[in-house]
Amino acid sequence: MRKMARLLVFILALCLFSVTVPLAAEEKVPAPDFKLPDLKGNSVALSGYKGKQPVLLFFWTTRCPLCVKALKVLKQKQPDLSAVGLEVLCLDIGESEDRVMRFMQKNSLTCRVLLDTDAGVAYSYEVIGVPTYILVDKQGNIVFTDFSFPFDDYKELLSEFSLNK
Repeated sequence: MRKMARLLVFILALCLFSVTVPLAAEEKVPAPDFKLPDLKGNSVALSGYKGKQPVLLFFWTTRCPLCVKALKVLKQKQPDLSAVGLEVLCLDIGESEDRVMRFMQKNSLTCRVLLDTDAGVAYSYEVIGVPTYILVDKQGNIVFTDFSFPFDDYKELLSEFSLNK
């Protein structure tokens, strides 16, 4: 019961204390590696993308209204993002597989969801609010962190960090 209460407080803090923290273009911080299960039971490691393609990490929860809107935009933009070689991984923070599965089905969402049930990955990325977008380049460095993603100008962002080469 205490563990659940602490997790709920953590999720609430994520929603309430959102602060924008974009990285400067010259800053490159190595992205912490992780291995998480997806909703199909497959294990996904960030290191599996290193040297192959950039990855957009999207941290969210089902209880966050802004996250729900963002997931719908991601669903719309997914074909465009895939076309430029960007992999999108949606990391749900601190919720059960059952809850996330029901939410995805109810909202007809199809993005690739990873389950960060103990919020360990969110903690390692110092996520302080949801939604949070973190862009990792092919070399495995964090090149962008913010609470919104420039979907209208994402090609410019990818070009700025040479991610689409």
